[in-house]
Amino acid sequence: MDSLLAITPAVTVRAASVSSLDNNVYLLTSAVTGHQVLIDAADDPVAIGRLLGSADGDGPGPKLSLIVTTHSHRDHIRALAPLVQAAGVPVLAGREDAAAIERQTGVKIERGLDHGTRIGVPGFSLDVIGLRGHTPGGIALAYQEAGHPTHLFTGDSLFPGGVGNTDREPERFHQLMTDVVARLFNVFDDSSIVHPGHGEPTTLGAERPALEEWWQRGW
Repeated sequence: MDSLLAITPAVTVRAASVSSLDNNVYLLTSAVTGHQVLIDAADDPVAIGRLLGSADGDGPGPKLSLIVTTHSHRDHIRALAPLVQAAGVPVLAGREDAAAIERQTGVKIERGLDHGTRIGVPGFSLDVIGLRGHTPGGIALAYQEAGHPTHLFTGDSLFPGGVGNTDREPERFHQLMTDVVARLFNVFDDSSIVHPGHGEPTTLGAERPALEEWWQRGW
């Protein structure tokens, strides 16, 4: 099902839930230029096509210009190849996950992304946040606009109730928690909206009180 998540003077944010795993596909459209960024071509190209169609009025002649993949797990990239074939747009992903995505999909990653870099299309930009642990090159994307809450697209690294799966491996868990705390909770305010790779959104403020509990339980 497609849903309208936010409208600001600069962008409209929409989402679709696809697959039996309730994967979220996010679409940001510039209100000024119509250029679009799709985050995680997870599954079901037909459903993603409907999501793109639902944004027809979100900007002048909306045009998909860029796809960003948050991490290399199969359930987040099943529709990547057919979508790229149809739209002919570049794909970006975290540097350490890029090769795994290419092996699984046959899609060339145009640029490997590092923590602290900025990407964008005409009309808006996104900040890249490295969140290592769920996968080696997992990333989140932050959209910031003055006077509006920050939108954080966190893939499978942060959910309502905890961080992503690290297979109970202490080093991976410690890495992911360290990155999530230092690069999300210590940087963005409590009004920041978390859009996870599966399920419903939350805010950093709603999750912040549980951080110590997450550390203690180890997952």
